[in-house]
Amino acid sequence: MSVETTEATHPAGPAEPAAVRQSLSTAAARTLATTTKTPPQMQGITARWLVKMLPWVQISGGTYRVNRKVSYDDGDDRIGFVKTGSQVRVIPQGLRGLGVLRDYPDGALLDELAGLFDQVEYETGAVIARAGTPVDRIFLIAHGRVQRLGVGQYGELTVLGTLSDGDHFGHHPAPDSLWKETTRAAVPCVLMTLTRERFNQVMSRTPALAEHFQRYLEAERRGALEIALSAGHHGEARLPGTYVDYEIDPREYELSVAQTVLRIHSRVADLYNQPMNQTEQQLRLTIEALRERQEDELINNRDFGLLHNTDYDQRIHPYSGAPTPDDMDELLCRRRGSQFFLAHPRTIAAFGRECSRRGLYPDPVEVQGQKIQSWRGVPIFPCSKIPISKEQTSSVLVLRTGEENEGVVGLHQTGLPDEYLPGMNVRFMGINDQAVISYLVSAYYSAAILVPDAVGILENVNVSHVADS
Repeated sequence: MSVETTEATHPAGPAEPAAVRQSLSTAAARTLATTTKTPPQMQGITARWLVKMLPWVQISGGTYRVNRKVSYDDGDDRIGFVKTGSQVRVIPQGLRGLGVLRDYPDGALLDELAGLFDQVEYETGAVIARAGTPVDRIFLIAHGRVQRLGVGQYGELTVLGTLSDGDHFGHHPAPDSLWKETTRAAVPCVLMTLTRERFNQVMSRTPALAEHFQRYLEAERRGALEIALSAGHHGEARLPGTYVDYEIDPREYELSVAQTVLRIHSRVADLYNQPMNQTEQQLRLTIEALRERQEDELINNRDFGLLHNTDYDQRIHPYSGAPTPDDMDELLCRRRGSQFFLAHPRTIAAFGRECSRRGLYPDPVEVQGQKIQSWRGVPIFPCSKIPISKEQTSSVLVLRTGEENEGVVGLHQTGLPDEYLPGMNVRFMGINDQAVISYLVSAYYSAAILVPDAVGILENVNVSHVADS
């Protein structure tokens, strides 16, 4: 008897006959084998150099008060703008960033002053204000970069600094004052200007503003008071008397908190704890996420983060856009005892390109057993929490740390109930009727800048790689 066979066909032709298996497959073998496992991995864990390098101060009462010698604050806020097409308007509330309008309560008057600003555009190289001429108007930089120029000992032109978006100059109201330096547009700029005459007209018919202005001048004189000393005298010269005045209302820092509720089903905790404890692994990764958030808050929080709380006078701008050795030198020379830089990894790469372009190859330094890129012997730690704007610009921070150095300190409280790590506790919250176990995981922290020059920022550095033409 003949048996008919049919051959399955494939669109591309006859299928190859299957090879006869001669041994047990690996898929089947795995059912009898004990696999080698890794603990759960997490890609988002970074080096967290800021958390490691900050000295942490114990805050027993949950509040940290920073006492300082009284000093005059000439406004440390950036001015905001609204752009509609090609027209720019000043955000009225932002005018409180000008020293003379700081804490001024009348919003209606701020609206009026904002409407009096005129929009003026300057081309690259145009002189905005010339040294020795009367200060007759206030300038707000809506967009662009402005260079502050001076004259060196031999008559050469020197760059004293750079101003950028949101900065302002000419806002000091002293009568009959002259420009001490020349300002020039480094790139095409859009500025908002208010003449001194217009400002004085508004003040003359607004008694509340005139009174606020007088308090501003008194605060300036009080803040300018120096400790009287005598040196280099001979004989029985009369010595000056003095005292050190403290701030009446010093700043207080309260501990911030990052929290989450960790949930684990009791069946998982009971039955699947070998070879690794499920609760411990869940808790470990949760703590890593909280620590990452903690560093992000130390950088970006508006109340205590370094980017938002650095003094206006400690912010500089790059001379050419990219972070150059010259810019890093200026950051260092503005303060004593700089201990480390913080920058986004892309910013560090941009700085490396500038060094290579100049034939400079700084030696790395060893920190905690790791080789870290440095400049002038000061390590440059990578920190991905420093943002990069859509214009591909970022910031470089330099810090001096420690209470003994009048620097930056981290704040936490130890000895918490159910403490798991310093400043962090894990509290059992119970088991619900779905048999889910809950734990409250909390991290308490903050940071304080003891004196303004403890932190400096190089702002608006270009981190993009410019293609060769």
